[in-house]
Amino acid sequence: MESAVEPNKTSSSNFIKNIVVEDLKSGRVQEVITRFPPEPNGYLHIGHAKSICLNFELADEFKGKTNLRFDDTNPAKEDTEFVDAIKEDVQWLGFQWDELRFASDYFEELYNRAVLLIKKGKAYVCDLSAEQTREMRGTLTEPGKESPFRDRSVEENLDLFARMRAGEFKEGERVLRAKIDMASPNITLRDPVLYRISHAHHHRTGNEWHIYPMYDYAHPLSDAIEGVTHSICTLEFEDHRPLYDWAIAECEMDSQPRQYEFARLNITNTVMSKRYLKQLVDEGAVEGWDDPRMPTISGMRRKGFTAEAIRTFCREIGVAKSNSIVDERNLEHFIREDLKLKALRTMAVLRPLKVVITNYPEGQTELLDAENNAENEAMGTRQIPFSREIYIERDDFMENPPNKYFRLFPGNEVRLKHAYFITCQDVIKDENGEVVELHCTYDPETKSGSGFNARKVKGTIHWVEASQAIPAEFRLFEPLIADESKEENTSFLERINPNSLQVEQGFVEPGMKEAEGGDKFQFFRHGYFNVDPKVSTSQKLIINRIVSLKSSFDPAKA
Repeated sequence: MESAVEPNKTSSSNFIKNIVVEDLKSGRVQEVITRFPPEPNGYLHIGHAKSICLNFELADEFKGKTNLRFDDTNPAKEDTEFVDAIKEDVQWLGFQWDELRFASDYFEELYNRAVLLIKKGKAYVCDLSAEQTREMRGTLTEPGKESPFRDRSVEENLDLFARMRAGEFKEGERVLRAKIDMASPNITLRDPVLYRISHAHHHRTGNEWHIYPMYDYAHPLSDAIEGVTHSICTLEFEDHRPLYDWAIAECEMDSQPRQYEFARLNITNTVMSKRYLKQLVDEGAVEGWDDPRMPTISGMRRKGFTAEAIRTFCREIGVAKSNSIVDERNLEHFIREDLKLKALRTMAVLRPLKVVITNYPEGQTELLDAENNAENEAMGTRQIPFSREIYIERDDFMENPPNKYFRLFPGNEVRLKHAYFITCQDVIKDENGEVVELHCTYDPETKSGSGFNARKVKGTIHWVEASQAIPAEFRLFEPLIADESKEENTSFLERINPNSLQVEQGFVEPGMKEAEGGDKFQFFRHGYFNVDPKVSTSQKLIINRIVSLKSSFDPAKA
């Protein structure tokens, strides 16, 4: 089955793409097969989106295939909830896998290949504790020490390994280790663990297995079983590549996939660790994995990001060999670019202040014409009501303004977007001295679109007619990480921004009465917003800000 995304024939070259081109030319590869191999122990985040786009689009460009394969080798941390969420995220991004696979599909073959290693004298059962194993592994400057169980006979190893599978031993009591080289300068090759004991219930195989393969063993063999040609990983697995090749060779796999590493995605003010994201969820710092403040794909989708914007972002940042940090404004740039011609441009008042237009006829309501998107005429126009009472933004009024303040203040005249000029005459306050209402007059000769130009004003403000306004809750977000410059010994939760969520109760135009989850709007001066698809209802409209309107950031100069 082909990817849902059109082949990206004009994509720029990168070192992995160049390798694929050479492999096809040389005949080493006849068909490109990649895979996206997530562990189902959490939700995918924006960093995974880069890997998804790279694997699927690379294979798609060369008319190849991409499998979605779950690395479900750690049952204590895995759940079908995560499997379902990952599948939904991949499809939402616009991709469709050729085959859905699980590492657990191969448990029997992986076990048999481990038996082969034992018979060849390439693996042994070790009784050392995890702490003892670490102590004997050595350092970057000192070789490791061999386990006292390293020279067990093949027969004894086969017997112990079979009993490990049968569940005779406690967790941590024994492991199966590869026999490679305890003096290797690459610590990964110092007799790594291939299997450990776990009596946890597996989400697919139940209680059938009591031993589970480690990632460094299951991953290369799973690639080989599936005929993967290009196993694309992030840079932290570069030192693991010799073990990847060793496992494939010593297990005598028919297919010979190759591993290539690229720099993972890092974004300023963004948590990119699944462990930290899980901690945020578990400790209640966020609503859940799909909280709009989370950099998870589901969280970004709920916030209002589009799949198109994320795919474009992932393509434009490129594929590199060295780690770097991408400015978060880069990602914001692409969602603005994607929505600027799509989103309905309307008005919303987040912090309302009532205005009474004293010389407007009581009981009268008129309909005014407003364009839906000034940059996209095809979106047409709408009509909005106007009457004696309206709401404006509280921030658009100051009783004692500074110089060059062009919005509303006593005696000043401003333009109401799509409507008339109004002048502030009186300020009404409550018993605490707080401004609660403004009394203004309007000039009926200044109706928008009437051609009136005898008088100019410098300020234009937005508004919503009061009697038909739709109440709405607006959720405004800031980065979850308040300060990345804090010392490294500061605990993760201490770096959480206490102002990451601000909630305002305001109003939107009556035309938004039927707005549904996922509908996107550009609110005049406030930014791009998305109706929350999870919690917004017809009785209570809840709207998330995706991004503000403008930024001085230029991605071409980043």
